[in-house]
Amino acid sequence: MSSLVGQRIWLVGASSGIGAALAEELQRRGAIVAISARRAERLDEVSGGRMVTVPLDVTDRSACWAAAERVRTAIGGIDMVIWCAGYWHTYTATDWQADEFVTHVEVNLLGLNNVIAATLPQMVSHRSGHLVGIASVAGYRGLSGGEAYAATKAAQINLLESMRASLSTKDVQVTTVCPGFVRTDMTETNSFPMPFIIEPEEAATEIADGLEGGKVEIVFPRRMAVTMKVARVLPVRLWAAITARVARSSS
Repeated sequence: MSSLVGQRIWLVGASSGIGAALAEELQRRGAIVAISARRAERLDEVSGGRMVTVPLDVTDRSACWAAAERVRTAIGGIDMVIWCAGYWHTYTATDWQADEFVTHVEVNLLGLNNVIAATLPQMVSHRSGHLVGIASVAGYRGLSGGEAYAATKAAQINLLESMRASLSTKDVQVTTVCPGFVRTDMTETNSFPMPFIIEPEEAATEIADGLEGGKVEIVFPRRMAVTMKVARVLPVRLWAAITARVARSSS
């Protein structure tokens, strides 16, 4: 077990949902927490005066570098950076929306790249640190309606797995978090079924427990984890038939 007490954590994407709940859970467990997001007023609400707040647009690379430096100055360093920012808008290939796809990539992938670039070099130099990326079980297999979101989540999962292998030689830890459905601002407008949906506070507990337990992959809730792990090994033809049936039933 690895205690979070005294850990200096920068949580990016903490204005609502999983990020806000996780910030509160980490602080409750004794971590020193700095939080970032675009909505400064929401950061102040989440912080309650107990965390350092650094407003940030993750698509702005220079702003990410400046924010990381502000966090280091404010809390004395960064032992762990948690990526929790994300963008979600559902559409299917029958109504392709090129601009929406670009926005998903800019936030979910290039934003992650910007935060990594602002924090990882110092971790490698110090041979110490922990990168945590919150992806999604949506990245395990392709689903109708997830053309943009699921694609970026699959890329995040692959990126983090690749980094874990490379950074093992530098004593930098990498943890991938793959939640199922969580009741947040992003999911409240979904019109499709969301099986096994949980509250943000439950997600925060799962993540904090997993970090303290030293897990390299944290997937929850359990029933969704099992379902999507099985989906990953289904033959392509069978998965195509299943997802086509689901797409037809919801159209």
